[in-house]
Order: sequence, then structure tokens, then C-alpha cells
Amino acid sequence: MKYQKKQKAIILLADGTIFHGKAVGNKQGTAFGEVCFNTGMTGYQEIFTDPSYYGQLMVATNAHIGNYGTNADEVESDSIKISGLIVKNFSYDYSRDDADASLLDFLDKNNLLAISDVDTRALVSYIRDHGAMNAVISTDVDNLEGLKKQLADIPNMEGLELASKVSTKEPYYFGDENAKYKVAALDIGIKKNILRNIAKRDAYIKVFPYNAKFEDLEAFNPDGYFLSNGPGDPEPLVEAQEVAKEIIKRDLPLFGICLGHQVIAIANGISTYKMHNGHRGINHPVKNLITGKGEITSQNHGFAVNREETEVNPDIEISHVHLNDNTVAGLRMKNKNCFSVQYHPEASPGPHDASYLFDEFIENIKKSKN
Repeated sequence: MKYQKKQKAIILLADGTIFHGKAVGNKQGTAFGEVCFNTGMTGYQEIFTDPSYYGQLMVATNAHIGNYGTNADEVESDSIKISGLIVKNFSYDYSRDDADASLLDFLDKNNLLAISDVDTRALVSYIRDHGAMNAVISTDVDNLEGLKKQLADIPNMEGLELASKVSTKEPYYFGDENAKYKVAALDIGIKKNILRNIAKRDAYIKVFPYNAKFEDLEAFNPDGYFLSNGPGDPEPLVEAQEVAKEIIKRDLPLFGICLGHQVIAIANGISTYKMHNGHRGINHPVKNLITGKGEITSQNHGFAVNREETEVNPDIEISHVHLNDNTVAGLRMKNKNCFSVQYHPEASPGPHDASYLFDEFIENIKKSKN
């Protein structure tokens, strides 16, 4: 469908900087969030539905978004989790054999505001220089002062607990109940493909809400435990930290990804910090310090583990590093059955560089059972 007349729209950053664009489709409105960018050339549908992006305005760096449509099987949760979308060129038409809808239909179904015709190269360059910050996108272009006042009331991502916004409300099961292994997963923003990857390794999973107690997970009588990815600052997740501490104390098999990785670090007395603009894309280089091999990884995080504190912790060793900035990309405990990574092995952009991590988790479970 073609739109002959596009309504004007603006991006207003917290520091007062303004970028101009046009509304996608006929949708009008206003959306707030932390503005960030993803460098992936593909995978926009997975990005938009990743719970880790909750509350963020997503800038797509690829020049064309929407050209291959959408597919109902390519979602990571039950709905779009970003708060708004910013692109250069929006494709109303699409061409892909197994697409079942246009991106516009997908956005409209999820009531998401998107703006196009934005100089995204300039915007991304600005974010890189000045850091991720709160912003607003709006078609209400004549209400600049009103938008500024509303934007000033939006809380900063630092210190913000968001896992409760995306976590399951009730426990649920995933996989084959007759599988060989049982895994208890704490949902602090879990992606569906993580569950698929664990389940296909002969594991039956029970997924628990973000604030579940260790006793709740233990009652499932699992062979291993998993802490998921998710949005927001890990520091406020006190319940998840207590769960991690108890699992570690009992030396039970534990695997964490992204936010789960940060929670495991905090459980070991290592602090985290908000990054200048985070790592978001499917082309991030990581080195496995144990094997010496490189991995092309998918990443999505705005917080990181303090490297100096990790290096002096006698119970922890850094297993992976991000080769762009030497941040901690993985850790494991020296005398406990616990490891974690700051990236997404289930996303497979390498295409399968990091999938071995799920195998390691199952191997750890096997060793624990023997």
C-alpha cells in the first residue's frame, strides 16, 4: 500500500536535539523511550519482539526496513516490545515467499508508532558520540514545549527494573515432558528461541516468573537452572540475585545469558554499569579465551559487568571478551557449576558460532547427575 501524503514527525532527544522525519502509514501519536540503534542488516522482526528491548526507541541502521515482510514464526515473544521505530526507508511492499504479512500490518496490529525518512546515519552518529538517552518520537510537531515537559518525566534506564513488565505472570512448560533432562528457567525477559535451543537438546523446561523464589524452582526437581536475558538494569533484580546465590551455593548447574549473566556477576559481588551506547547488532566479534577461537555474535545490552572487579575475584574467570572494546563477554566460576555470556548464542548470526554454549550447559548437567 502506498501513502501519497506523509505526516511530519520529529525525534526529540533528552538534550534538546531534534531530528525530522515522516510518520509511517496513517498512524499518529507519541512514543517515549531510550533511543538506541541496532546494526543488524536483517532480523528486524526478532529485534522488535525481543523482550530485552522493552521501553526503547529502536533506530534501524540498515537503509531499508520491511522489504521482506513478516512471518508469524519469527517472533521472540507474544508482542512487539520496542516502544517505537525509527528508520530511513520504510518498505510498504515486500517480496519473500514465506512472508505472511507486511511490516506495516505487523506494526499496526501491535499499535506501534514508526517514523521514516530520518537521517539515521546522522542520528546514530549522534548517539555514538553523546550516548544512549531518553527521547520521544511524535507526529505532534507543533507541541514542542509540551513534548519536552513529558520527556523530562520519563525515568532513566539506569536503576530501572523492567523484568516485571515482560516476565510471565504464571509458570508454564516448554518442550517434551518425556525429555531426559529438566531445566528450571527464570524468566526475566526470555526469548522463545532460547527455549527452543534448550528443548531440542532433550530438555523439558519449566519457566518461572521473574520474582520466583529458589524453592519454587527447586520444587520442579530440575537437573539444571537457567537465567534468561531481559531489559533494564540488573541491580534492582534482588529476587533473581538471591535465586542465583542459592543455586551457586548448592553448586547446581547454572547458565545465564545477557541480563542473567549480569545477575550472576552481581551474585558474586561484581558490580555492573550502564554503557555509553551499548552493544546491539548481529556482527559483534567475541573471543573465547578458553579455546582461543573467535565468534561472530548477536548482542543486545546496555549494561555490562565491571571487568576490573571480575579480574580480581578469586572465584571467577573471564571466559570471553568483546574484541571491539574488551568488555566482559562471558565468565565462569572456577569451583562451581556455573557460567554465563553477555550475548545471544540462540540467535546464530555466525551462523552457529556460539550454539556450543547450549551443549556445554547440557554437558554440565550430565556431569552433575553422574
